[in-house]
Amino acid sequence: MVKTILIVAGVGLAALLSYAATQPDTFTVQRSASIKTSSNKLHALINDLHQFNTWNPYNLKDPNIKGFYRGPVSGPGAHYDFEGNKDVGKGSIEITASAADKVSMRLDMIEPFEGHNQVEFRLAPSAEGTQVTWAMQGAAPFMYKLVGLFIDMDHMIGRDFETGLANLKTKAEPTP
Repeated sequence: MVKTILIVAGVGLAALLSYAATQPDTFTVQRSASIKTSSNKLHALINDLHQFNTWNPYNLKDPNIKGFYRGPVSGPGAHYDFEGNKDVGKGSIEITASAADKVSMRLDMIEPFEGHNQVEFRLAPSAEGTQVTWAMQGAAPFMYKLVGLFIDMDHMIGRDFETGLANLKTKAEPTP
């Protein structure tokens, strides 16, 4: 009886691991919000990492976060190294490209899991002001694929993006 249970468990585990291996090798998470202000004002709040961190939900999750800015104040080469609690982790973010309608960044995480992701903020005119899209993409190593079978990573990260866009909206929109 014990042997049968072990064989069934082993086959089940092998099936689970095999299924995880078939998942996509990359991931993308994206959220958008309409903000009633100019793209110029929003660009300034994204393109300067000091300003970015006033509404960035990850930076706000840990009031004791340790951060160090280097490089230019804004635009390509602006860099922020951070180390925070388990919700924030340890890593760095760097602006890699900047145009009036887009800011691109590289996010390099060291903890809790190593990851190297591309982040992009796109700004597009809309009837009410500016449509802001926050997107992140990167490689999906095996552990990401396996965890993704049990936890909806798009929902988990997307929830933080939605919080961040709401924070940005509060900061950027004029008060009545």
